[in-house]
Amino acid sequence: MKLAISVSGKEKAKGVESPYFKAMLGAGARPEELEVVTADDLGKLSAGNFEGILFTGGADGDPFFYDEQIKYENVHVDRSRDEFEFRLLEEGLKRGIPILGICRGIQMINVWFKGTLYQDLKSDTALERDHKQAGSRSATTHSVTVTEPDSLLHGLIQGNCRVNSLHHQAIKRLGHGLKATAHSEDELYEAIELAEDHPFFLAVQWHPEELFSEYPEQLKIFEEFVARCRDRAAQKENASR
Repeated sequence: MKLAISVSGKEKAKGVESPYFKAMLGAGARPEELEVVTADDLGKLSAGNFEGILFTGGADGDPFFYDEQIKYENVHVDRSRDEFEFRLLEEGLKRGIPILGICRGIQMINVWFKGTLYQDLKSDTALERDHKQAGSRSATTHSVTVTEPDSLLHGLIQGNCRVNSLHHQAIKRLGHGLKATAHSEDELYEAIELAEDHPFFLAVQWHPEELFSEYPEQLKIFEEFVARCRDRAAQKENASR
């Protein structure tokens, strides 16, 4: 089995110290099963090489992809990464590969499905809460409520949980073919899934990789993802015999 963890160059430099890498290990993946990839790998990678894809946090998505110009000085984009991850996502969906998105991951998945983003929550909304918390990344600052009882997420966190909040952008208009499965107290989209069946498709706005060691429901997200990836690997092996 091989799982792709798509990150920024800065995150890749952390190697085994990356919290995403640690979370996957905590969920039962082995080090040799994990491949950390960046936009520099665009020419040599295919989603077909993997049994699962994790889209992680990082720079803002380029508003170009939802027909807007950059409006604020604090919007910092990485267009090459956007294009790389769109390619992985498209192929992963076609091949039925398990997909997990975190923070930037949920935002760019939504954009790929023709949704839009708030470029900056403080500037674009009247929300009182600051969703880019100060202090420890592992501190929980608000609650999330699952709004779809038949969703994948409900089976993992059973209704609601406390989460961290490390973003200044968020989903504005939900993309076509997606369903919102959780919201924050101030009604931001906190989790999305595919409206149609897929082996595993979940994206969340918070950072469970910073919480998994202390909060069991956050670890379950990664455990279920790894389990579905193992199922896919077994299916591929059986099909090749």
